[in-house]
Amino acid sequence: MRNCIFSLAAISSVGGAAAWSSRRTVVSAPPSFVMAIRGGANEYEAKFESVKSSVIEKASRKIEEARRKIIDEGAAIADFGAKADEICSAAIEEFAKSAPAEADGSSASSAYARKLQELESSLDAPLQVLYLRQLSLLREQALASYKSASKASEASDYEAMLAADAQFLRAAESATRGSSSWTYDAERSALQSVMSDFASTSKKLSETQVQSSQQQSTAMQFLQHQQQMIQQLQMQLYGQSSPWNMGMAYRIPDTNFNLQGSYQQGKTTLTLSCVPDEYAPMLGPNGFTNGVGPGNLGLSLNLSI
Repeated sequence: MRNCIFSLAAISSVGGAAAWSSRRTVVSAPPSFVMAIRGGANEYEAKFESVKSSVIEKASRKIEEARRKIIDEGAAIADFGAKADEICSAAIEEFAKSAPAEADGSSASSAYARKLQELESSLDAPLQVLYLRQLSLLREQALASYKSASKASEASDYEAMLAADAQFLRAAESATRGSSSWTYDAERSALQSVMSDFASTSKKLSETQVQSSQQQSTAMQFLQHQQQMIQQLQMQLYGQSSPWNMGMAYRIPDTNFNLQGSYQQGKTTLTLSCVPDEYAPMLGPNGFTNGVGPGNLGLSLNLSI
């Protein structure tokens, strides 16, 4: 009986050790095909990354040309959206041609799709920066057209605003990539806001100028009315006035006496003044002449009709 019990214990012990050894083998030694899959995925991802970098480097040259045109020179590029799509499409096609053939398995396919998405994002980001700068240039051009149209023509500010907005809309649509999330709504709203503010300021300025002109016209009418009243009073007091107005000045030779006479509105005025002749030393001892001549006689004549 004891021998039987010892035999069963030995068998149980050997079976437990064998089971423990089997469990340790499963945990510590992964299958060889798992390592093969991981190694193949890393290898394809490295190849895709190399092709992506090469394609980005070539596409960056075209993007740099656009950057110099828009940012450095401050000039808008016609059909910028189509050209940006062309740069991205050419890069994607080159990546598809240059990338190694996909191996069977989801790991290589996911690596290819991921690198393709990274390629498009890497090209779209700098192109979108140039797109926003181009929108700013187009907004300034539309605003200049609005100011010029509102000043040069008799069209209303509303019609000038519609024309400038349509100009910006056409240029912005041609600058936007069709297969992207680019939008020009913010720049368009900013343009409309600036034009509205400018129109409001211009309207206030025009109203101020009209009011000032009306005030000046009212003042002139008041002065004319006062002048007419003065003339009527003069006619009542002195009779009909003559339309002739004359003036005369005569300096007596070799003296400082100056005789002035005037005839205005039917009244004659004579004035005798003592004024030193500042130019006597320059004219000699007797001046121009001893008698009445153009050198010492001045005449003026005004006729009011």
